[in-house]
Amino acid sequence: MTEGAATGALERAWAVLLREYDGAIGLDGTWQVADGCIVKAPFGTKGGPGEAEAPGRTPTDRGKPGTTRHHVTEGQGIPVAGRITGANRHDCPKLAALLDAQVIEPAPTELPHLAIERGYDDDPCRAEAIARGSTGQSPPQASAERPGPPPGHPDHHPPRRWVVEVSHAWCNRFRRVLIRWAKQALTSLGFLHLAACLIIARKVRPAQSLSG
Repeated sequence: MTEGAATGALERAWAVLLREYDGAIGLDGTWQVADGCIVKAPFGTKGGPGEAEAPGRTPTDRGKPGTTRHHVTEGQGIPVAGRITGANRHDCPKLAALLDAQVIEPAPTELPHLAIERGYDDDPCRAEAIARGSTGQSPPQASAERPGPPPGHPDHHPPRRWVVEVSHAWCNRFRRVLIRWAKQALTSLGFLHLAACLIIARKVRPAQSLSG
């Protein structure tokens, strides 16, 4: 698993399956969604400075070691990129690397938009997204201090982020991805890549059978 991640073999397999999915079902590149999900890492040691991919203190689980699993999906929730970091790392600095990790960029029918969660929501992140061809992002979550745009406003968009939650739920069906059992970052990343391959293969094979 470590070798598959290190050599890029799993990413290449992921890209092949995405192209098969695009041919059989069709990727939706008009919108992309980025989000992170914290998972447990019971055998990990808490990472120190510079160890961005090592498990870190989970802020929501009494400081136990944990990992954040980052995803980018196309508009229907199919994963096109994945990264891992320590649970104690802020999401925003990782957005550029996450967008660059896309194994295939779905061809949009119009200029793509990127929907993000609030952890990625600041001006540098928006600038990184725009530099990579995204025309805009869904507005941040509304609050008393920052109310969302009203219906009919050009910046008012329907809910988009739910599709990445579906992608995380699909990944959580895999024991090696639901909990980070591996100590080495490349091993953990390899299991994430393998999970993405299996998710897509299980969707594209029935579609190919029907079309055949």
